[in-house]
Amino acid sequence: MSADPSAYVRTREKGARDTRYPEAPEPLAVAVYDNHAHLEIEDGDDPLSLTDQLDRAAEVGVVGVVQAGGDIESSRWSAWAASSDERVLAAVAIHPNEAPLYQEAGRLDEAIAVIDELAAQPRVRAIGETGLDFFRTDQPGVPAQYASFEAHIALAKKHDIAMQIHDRDAHDAVLDTLLRVGAPERTVFHCFSGDEEMATVAGERGYWLSFAGNVTFKNAQNLRDALAVTPLERILVETDAPFLTPTPYRGRPNAPYLIPVTVRFMAAELGLDVDELCAQLARNTLEVYGPF
Repeated sequence: MSADPSAYVRTREKGARDTRYPEAPEPLAVAVYDNHAHLEIEDGDDPLSLTDQLDRAAEVGVVGVVQAGGDIESSRWSAWAASSDERVLAAVAIHPNEAPLYQEAGRLDEAIAVIDELAAQPRVRAIGETGLDFFRTDQPGVPAQYASFEAHIALAKKHDIAMQIHDRDAHDAVLDTLLRVGAPERTVFHCFSGDEEMATVAGERGYWLSFAGNVTFKNAQNLRDALAVTPLERILVETDAPFLTPTPYRGRPNAPYLIPVTVRFMAAELGLDVDELCAQLARNTLEVYGPF
């Protein structure tokens, strides 16, 4: 890897999907933020640079992005992006699916030490994404996931910053771990994937739930039910770009400039004025991460 973190790039496989970026939606009248994106991943027929992504977003009222890491390299890139553009804040972490790989290589402690170092930077405002994933990791890798998750919880507390959780097929285990170890003061479920019952528990505990474009998918009634019971002051919105592009663009490249599509859908589901929801989302984001 180059010593220059800005040189790091990943490319999403195109496969048979439509790789054209969608047209820009109507701009929002009240500015919002993208709570979670992976802008180091190139996608589409004409990949967008970091500046391109942020400029397109600003044109439709998305004025900031929390750029999330998942390994040493992407976390360094995220910290670099946040230091180079005032529209970006960074989250840094070892993804739960990466933790067993680092452990097998005897490098998990080293990797977490790098995250600790990055987390001290002033524009790194979250540990993330960390958590548990029982979908892609087999049983032998689970202990490394737990060890990594608990170490990341400790880092969020040490640096007094937020934590973004990746939770896939591990709802009870994640909630139990947060209760047993003690959750950071600002805990966010990135791309919330639970149901109404889990959302109720999370809201009662004061966690934030971040909804992505999949809340618009026809088969995601569980997410709409969860959204309906989440306190407004605990709702965030994200893209998880370049993934989870909202309907009607599902499968095409996602980007922060498409946040208005998801926000308008959420407002309709909640029976709220779009401007009212936007103002609440912006307040929530700044409460979690601080000013951009």
